[in-house]
Amino acid sequence: MNLEDMSREELTKLQKDVAAALKSFDERRMKEAQVKLESMAAEMGFSLADFAGAKKAKSAGLPPKFVHPENPAKTWSGRGRQPQWFKDAIAAGKTEADLAI
Repeated sequence: MNLEDMSREELTKLQKDVAAALKSFDERRMKEAQVKLESMAAEMGFSLADFAGAKKAKSAGLPPKFVHPENPAKTWSGRGRQPQWFKDAIAAGKTEADLAI
């Protein structure tokens, strides 16, 4: 294939085809890796879910202890870094008891 002999339209189509082929290639490789990892985990008595997001699952299950004074959708469990809204409320004179649920 000689790129010099191709028109702009042909080159643009080729570029799109190559981009699609690369994406498909990456997806296939990712699926192959996932199958291998699932097999390895199963051989040892685990599943990939046992490894993926294990820390998030623990912290996500904590009930909230504090609520934003103006936006009840924003909550904090009291563990980890203090959210900025919590810091701002404390700096503005609120107490932890004021923000407690």
